[in-house]
Parts: sequence; structure tokens; C-alpha cells
Amino acid sequence: MSTQSIDTEQIHLVVRHYVEGMVFADEALLRKAFHPDCRIIGHFQKVLEWASLDEFVIAIKAEIPAPAGTQPFWQVINLDITGDAAVVKVIDDFAGIRFTDYLSLLKVDGRWVIINKLYYYHE
Repeated sequence: MSTQSIDTEQIHLVVRHYVEGMVFADEALLRKAFHPDCRIIGHFQKVLEWASLDEFVIAIKAEIPAPAGTQPFWQVINLDITGDAAVVKVIDDFAGIRFTDYLSLLKVDGRWVIINKLYYYHE
């Protein structure tokens, strides 16, 4: 398997951890997917949100998690990898809301992590 294929597979796993972490309010998965110094940025209900990982986790945990066995919806639209940097465009549903996310990832100490999430909230 090529390095590009391995990186693609690992990035898809990070995206899965991110989406499942949100849908099931799983703090451990969210912290596994994101770098501790990341930022989550976008307009939520027309208000600019510029959140830290801790603030994001608190917001996610304030929602009612999906029941076990729920199949989360998410679709990678585009993935671009250059060396140890990558960008993923993903569409996902959380708490009955559709989002388009632009996730910037960096390979840190051999592990891909999300360092920035820029999102669009579909109203």
C-alpha cells in the first residue's frame, strides 16, 4: 500500500471519529480527532462562532446524543493531501442539521489530526 493510500485511509478514520464523536457526544473520539489547539469557526444561527476544542466539546455534550446503533450521515466530497498537510470537505448531519465542513489536518508525530474546522450551517 502506498503512503498516499495509507494517509487517505487514516484521514478517513479521523473524519469518522469526528462525525461519530459529534453524533454520539463522545468526548474521547472528538479529542482523538482534533489537535488540542484547534479552532472551530463558522456562523451558527447567524452568529459567528470561534470556538476552542473545549468549548466545542461542551456544546456537543449539551445536545442529546443519537441512540446507539444510529448510522451517522457523512460524505467526503473532496480530499487533498500534500505531504503532511491535508484538507477535507465533508458534508455531515448533526442534531438534525446539515453542515458542510472544511477540515484542515496536519500529520503531527505520525498521526493525522484536525487543526481547524471551518463550517457552513445549512439553514
